[in-house]
Amino acid sequence: MKKVYLLVLIFLTSMYSFAQENAPLITGKVNISIKEGTFECDLTLSDIPQLKNYYIRLNSGMNPLHFRSKEPNDFLIYADKSFSDSTSTGETLAYYFADNTKKGKFLPKSLQIRYVGKFPVATDTIENYSREDWKGNIAFNNYSVRADGNQSGWYPVLYDIDKDKAYDRVKYDIELTCKDCTTLYINGNIPVKSQTHRFKSDVPQELAIFSGDYKYSKVDNTYLLNPDIEESQIKEFGHLIESFKKYYTTNIGIPFEQETVFINTTPTSKNNSWMFVSYPSIYTIGWGNNGLKSIFKPKTQNWFRPFIAHELGHYYFGTYKVFNSELGDMMSEGFAEYLSWQLTKDVLGKDIYKGIVSRKIEALDKFKEAVIPFGKIKSQEEYLDRELYVYYYAPLLFEAIRKEIGDKQMWSWLRNILMTKTDFTNYDFLCSTLKETIKDDKKFEEIKTKYFEGKNSINDAVELVKKEF
Repeated sequence: MKKVYLLVLIFLTSMYSFAQENAPLITGKVNISIKEGTFECDLTLSDIPQLKNYYIRLNSGMNPLHFRSKEPNDFLIYADKSFSDSTSTGETLAYYFADNTKKGKFLPKSLQIRYVGKFPVATDTIENYSREDWKGNIAFNNYSVRADGNQSGWYPVLYDIDKDKAYDRVKYDIELTCKDCTTLYINGNIPVKSQTHRFKSDVPQELAIFSGDYKYSKVDNTYLLNPDIEESQIKEFGHLIESFKKYYTTNIGIPFEQETVFINTTPTSKNNSWMFVSYPSIYTIGWGNNGLKSIFKPKTQNWFRPFIAHELGHYYFGTYKVFNSELGDMMSEGFAEYLSWQLTKDVLGKDIYKGIVSRKIEALDKFKEAVIPFGKIKSQEEYLDRELYVYYYAPLLFEAIRKEIGDKQMWSWLRNILMTKTDFTNYDFLCSTLKETIKDDKKFEEIKTKYFEGKNSINDAVELVKKEF
């Protein structure tokens, strides 16, 4: 039995490696100042998939000196901008290069982009702060710089329009310099105490960054950057994360490939607090008790620990498997939240689980009449209320399906979703993976009619889930 399990892990890992073979390579130099809020970048994008219909996304605050074809020929390229990049979240501009006919697009095999950017530095919460902070913000808070990869677009991100696929995960060889930093970090590496360091990764990573004047610790297979908790709590935190990862690995059968890096930092605004993941990095943004301290406060730990379980769930739904199409956001967030519910129930305690699910059911009460079921969604705008749809409605339906088919088949469905190759993770994909998993056409049609297409999907799910309470 152990041999079979090991073979499954090897097979799944090889599938993940195969899926990343065509990732582009980024090389070059990046110079940052956390006091001035500046980026100076000289980056070359190579191993580029030869796409016919594409954009190159770059943060709108970055000002290109030039775009230069390096292969097959060396010459400066005129870059056009598109204003119809409808799948972008708004932080980036969409560039492309017209071919000689002016009707199609040209994409070199190797592309150099030199650019600079200057961003506001939030130095306090009295006068020099911003109204809002968010995931895609390139955030300078006087002691550090924080940026995710895909949404902020601080580096060039190739986007395949036809397949709705962003090549935000890249192999890289980058020399990072920050003369007013003490610690440098790029996602996929370990943090280093230095002002200049060459970071390399042959495994494709989203180029999230966190560099600045801060300390870090390591416990087991977990790094903690800029911790604001005591040494004993750091150790407890590391052990807690390992227990969460063990739970997911045991049930899903896919191991965590890299050491997890938790980043604790403050927003550029007064009141925002949230978490996000660019695996293996997990960012916690917040002031005081809205940061990592929440995990040890009796009044907040039962709220905060499930949040961490959710973000770890994004290793599978969002990293191991990237989702797109009209239901992609729902699947990525909904299944990560579903995983958090299961971990909470089995590891943190059933009472905590019941409290979370009960609050979400209550919040959905006014959404019953408006909600559009999965099978009728044509665009993400039809979620109507994204938070309710992806964090409340979707995991509730998945929890009801678990009750319908049992734990064993539910975990099998999750594995099937993660392992099945597809260009589009749409409604057909959701249905086909479930149908293949349960191998019972009558049961599948019953579930599809009741939860995926029914007007009373919320009531039907609530009725079944509450039986466990």
